[in-house]
Amino acid sequence: MKGKFITFEGSEGCGKSTQSRLLYLHLKKQGFPVVYLREPGGTKVSEKIRNMLLDPGNKSLTAECELLLYMASRSQVVSEVIEPALKKGKVVISDRFLDSTLAYQGYGLGIDLGFIKQVGRFSTHGLKPDLTIFLDTPLRQCFKAIGRARDRIERRKFSYHQKVRRGYLTLAQKEPGRFKIIRLERDKHNTQEKIRAIVSQLLK
Repeated sequence: MKGKFITFEGSEGCGKSTQSRLLYLHLKKQGFPVVYLREPGGTKVSEKIRNMLLDPGNKSLTAECELLLYMASRSQVVSEVIEPALKKGKVVISDRFLDSTLAYQGYGLGIDLGFIKQVGRFSTHGLKPDLTIFLDTPLRQCFKAIGRARDRIERRKFSYHQKVRRGYLTLAQKEPGRFKIIRLERDKHNTQEKIRAIVSQLLK
């Protein structure tokens, strides 16, 4: 792989979509060949799976089904978008990737982490991000920032989201070389400056 793969992770409402998009626009302005996508999503198939996963009406979705749907969506976007872009030397920025599944379905729902990693390797062809930005901020502040109707995952109990956040922090502790924890500033541009400083080191 010639390109660089950067992922953004964090709890619901933490601002990762905003920050990842700002980074994309910045790198594009700087002349980098850059691709931006969100997970689940990024392809026609993956977007349809996203709708199923986030629809609050799908209350009967089991944890196992949820896990496999996320992996199916990810497999499609890796093969169709991410791998081809990296082979062409592009910078790929993804709003979520495999770490989300480890945090949400593993630490959050209790599915075996070893199993998730095994299915993850199969689904992604072993692809790992070069850099993962984890945006960390108090959970209650995150939920106040959601300015729309909550989706199926966002509607889960606060205790579930606490497990997810702790899971992320555990993942970051295990891979400090790849994971960079960014504490959110009140001004989104100050947060973005921190992110750009880290990314510039990667792209030198």
